[in-house]
Amino acid sequence: MRNFIPSWVRVPIVFFIIFGLVEYFVDSGDKPAFIEQPIVLLFLLLVLLVLIAIEAIVASVDNILYQSLDEVGKARYDAKRSKAPEFKWIKNTYKKLLGSKPIQEEHEIILDHNYDGIKELDNNLPPWWIYSFYISIIFAIVYLARFHVFNGENQYNELETEYAEAKIAIENYKKTAKDLVDFNTVELLTESSDLKAGQKIFELNCVACHKADGGGGIGPNLTDEHWILGGGIKNVFKTVSEGGRDGKGMIAWKQSLKPAEIAQVSSYVLQFQGTTPAEPKAAEGEVWVAEKE
Repeated sequence: MRNFIPSWVRVPIVFFIIFGLVEYFVDSGDKPAFIEQPIVLLFLLLVLLVLIAIEAIVASVDNILYQSLDEVGKARYDAKRSKAPEFKWIKNTYKKLLGSKPIQEEHEIILDHNYDGIKELDNNLPPWWIYSFYISIIFAIVYLARFHVFNGENQYNELETEYAEAKIAIENYKKTAKDLVDFNTVELLTESSDLKAGQKIFELNCVACHKADGGGGIGPNLTDEHWILGGGIKNVFKTVSEGGRDGKGMIAWKQSLKPAEIAQVSSYVLQFQGTTPAEPKAAEGEVWVAEKE
């Protein structure tokens, strides 16, 4: 078989098989392994050189052995090299699957039909066709029994199951990916860890305008029921994220804070509601009433 595949075909095929195995087993992230790890590139170059060297050595040994033969041996060797490979088992299997009679036995199955010298043979159906037909009957019976008699799960049931599993997976992902929160999905945080984190953010960024007790200074009072841009966690989150009124409102903190941090500080801000600050600023905006869902 080697004689019918030239070395300039064998070497690249073997090299790229090894290259593919290296890329599969070496963890290099998004980049190719030979770029991420130069040692891999060196290894591949050595493999290529070894393959070329093996081909050269085998060819040299083959030539030396050929030259050592006499004329009869050379003729036998050349005849063997030029002989096409025979895959007898494939041919025999094909003949069995075909199920046809050899030409020498066709007289046994010839019919009386004769049209313009063309005669018809009474060949049986090929075994592969008959076996496939029997298998299809068995499959149909099993399918009928499973899905129509015993009400087995069909594609619709599988789709519903996959939807349910995907929904659970999304919910679990959202629990760990808090930065996916936005104005539409934010919820009031009540865990002490979140409120403490929100307090730190507030004291670091918001005290200068709203005072530590939320009584208001440059910014509005956060303790009363009046809101300029609406109250509730969703409106407060949006105000902190996008900023206040154009020209005189608060800056947009979405450039500095992550969505999870904005949710934390917004939840902390709402803790000021109903408290009594030392020097409360006059109410601004309108009384906000939460809409009933």
